[in-house]
Amino acid sequence: MNIVIVESPAKAKTVNKYLGPGYRVIASYGHVRDLPSKNGSVVPDNDFEMHWDVEPKAAKRLDEIAKAVKGASKLILATDP
Repeated sequence: MNIVIVESPAKAKTVNKYLGPGYRVIASYGHVRDLPSKNGSVVPDNDFEMHWDVEPKAAKRLDEIAKAVKGASKLILATDP
């Protein structure tokens, strides 16, 4: 099974119609993580390492995505950059 991640449920439904069998399209319902707005989210002295915060509402969605990806042949990220 190939997994495709998009942001909106409406996009997931539309894309799923075109891809058909062998693909499962999952909506992330928007951004699932973000850089904190305060100092310290990016560490220039450590190769610009980034510290991400998971959006509280997105934790359930991330669990669903992680479970789907475990058995996937391919993961396609079709979200906003």
